[in-house]
Amino acid sequence: MAIRNIREYGDEVLKKTCKEVKEMTPRTKELIEDMLETMYDANGVGLAAPQVGRNLRLFVVDASPNADDDPRLADFKKVFINPEIYERSEEEVLMGEGCLSVPGIHEEVYRPERIRIRYLDENWQEHDEEWDGFAARVIQHEYDHLDGVMFVDRLSPLRKTLLRGKLSSMSKGKYKASYRTKQK
Repeated sequence: MAIRNIREYGDEVLKKTCKEVKEMTPRTKELIEDMLETMYDANGVGLAAPQVGRNLRLFVVDASPNADDDPRLADFKKVFINPEIYERSEEEVLMGEGCLSVPGIHEEVYRPERIRIRYLDENWQEHDEEWDGFAARVIQHEYDHLDGVMFVDRLSPLRKTLLRGKLSSMSKGKYKASYRTKQK
């Protein structure tokens, strides 16, 4: 396992729509292990493949540290390969979010409260699940990365304007995170 550099806001790979994973290979298994290790090293709860420079429809999550707030998260460590969110509740909830690719910025974002998602796990087994609350938020945040969308893209025009300076500096590599990052 290796800790990989996390791509920062402004890196082109974060704006691309990702390609499907065609099969589980030793290289894909290694990527999953590296992503988990990288996420833990950066104290994150989720990490998508584009955040480590890979244009693949794959993300990992581990929200088990949040089990004190929500016991359902006690075993919420998952790998999502070729996921498809096919149902979203109309009810949306405002909650604070941050992103390992946008270090130091935390903002309130509206997202659907509940989702249904189909995906393959690291054993190439199919799943069809419904999630709500924090788990649904983490999944949606990481899922967005696979379509080249970042949480700051979901902010109001006013909030984006207020963050323009910070985001511009970040896109020029003028921000230091407490974990390994890379600006392409």
